[in-house]
Amino acid sequence: MKKFGYLFPFILPALWVWGYYQGGIWNYATVLFAFGIIPIFDALLGIDKHNFPKETEKQISEEGYYKGVLYLWAFLQIGLLVWACYVVSLNTLQTYEYVGFLLSTMTVLGGVGITVAHELGHKSSRFEQILAKIILDTVFYRHFFIEHNRGHHVNVATPLDPATSRKNQSFYRFWRQSVWGSIRSAWKIEAKRLQKQGKSNWNWENEMWNCLFEPLLLMITLTASMSLLQGYFVWQVSVFYILQSVLSFSLLEAVNYIEHYGITRRLLENGKYERVEHLHSWNASHLLSNFFLFQLQRHSDHHAYANRRYQILRHFEDSPQLPAGYPTMVLLALIPPLWFAVMNKRLDNWEKSVYEARNA
Repeated sequence: MKKFGYLFPFILPALWVWGYYQGGIWNYATVLFAFGIIPIFDALLGIDKHNFPKETEKQISEEGYYKGVLYLWAFLQIGLLVWACYVVSLNTLQTYEYVGFLLSTMTVLGGVGITVAHELGHKSSRFEQILAKIILDTVFYRHFFIEHNRGHHVNVATPLDPATSRKNQSFYRFWRQSVWGSIRSAWKIEAKRLQKQGKSNWNWENEMWNCLFEPLLLMITLTASMSLLQGYFVWQVSVFYILQSVLSFSLLEAVNYIEHYGITRRLLENGKYERVEHLHSWNASHLLSNFFLFQLQRHSDHHAYANRRYQILRHFEDSPQLPAGYPTMVLLALIPPLWFAVMNKRLDNWEKSVYEARNA
């Protein structure tokens, strides 16, 4: 019956659309549900430590239902972005309504949408990779597909990784490090690939050009379409597309900040870092928020075995554990003194336990 929990994320776009048509303060319904109601029920329902038996993992991993939910979301995301641009083109939202509508867009397209893109982007299926790229185009963060898979997963928990937050680094400092650092990293990854083929970095086969032009083309198409529909140039659509993109990928970066805060891998005598294990990412097995995020919070297992599908990700008791699910931790990360007060003690305990294990 647990599989039906993965339909919960569709509550968020339903609230978003419902809130808009209700008008006024109801435009905040989605963001208040995500960052208010979910944390409360996360605390009430607690942690889910259940792992599927090893002998059933293959069967569950191959069930079409779990893929179907992700595919449905991918197509829904495209439709929702078109609808949101249409709403903006009407120019009927008051300022406070617009802010709520924008934050709801971030919660749906950035919070759940990028999570779906992340899951699909790790798979070998060409179809799933294309869906991942399309979703990332909707939030102007297409280079994430390159950097996350071929950069972050290789260099996580080391100084080489821009998406690993350092101890005592605030989210705001990390944001600059990760956003600009991931773009540079993706460019270097593509340049290295092309150089191995004897081609220039500036060759049109460089995927980074697609990362730039695909979202731009989408923005121009949406703006032109809504302008034709309304009978005049609706520049507000382009502004909205950029604003919701920045908010959406900023929410992704808040999650990156949470997932790897202060965790480091040991540099070995041969000059390489130790293998990534389930000890090298913060874990959160809170039942409800994991439904809404397709078990992204079981991040320790994801980094140890990146090709495992979301439905069979495992809870490890000896992984570093977050005190709450991502919705709560995102709010905490926005207030650095509170974040440091809560997380530095946990990080110190993790470092101590790892040191003791190595020297036992």
